[in-house]
Amino acid sequence: MGLKMRVTYNDTDYVYEIINGAAITKDTTELKIVLNGQPITLIKDTNKVWILQDSEIAIEPDLVQALGRSVSLRYRL
Repeated sequence: MGLKMRVTYNDTDYVYEIINGAAITKDTTELKIVLNGQPITLIKDTNKVWILQDSEIAIEPDLVQALGRSVSLRYRL
């Protein structure tokens, strides 16, 4: 299993799990996480903004940014 982490967004706590944590480096542009039991992939675009890769679930762009920042801070990206 991956590393479980928590982020607070709009006064709501979200627990997520980083799937590919061991593979994360400063050059990482793709994060695989599980949020609310749903696997999702975050991609860092050319503007260094985290976006949601094609997914069946809708997530607010600001929450995607919060998740990406949370992982970036944890791994010092």
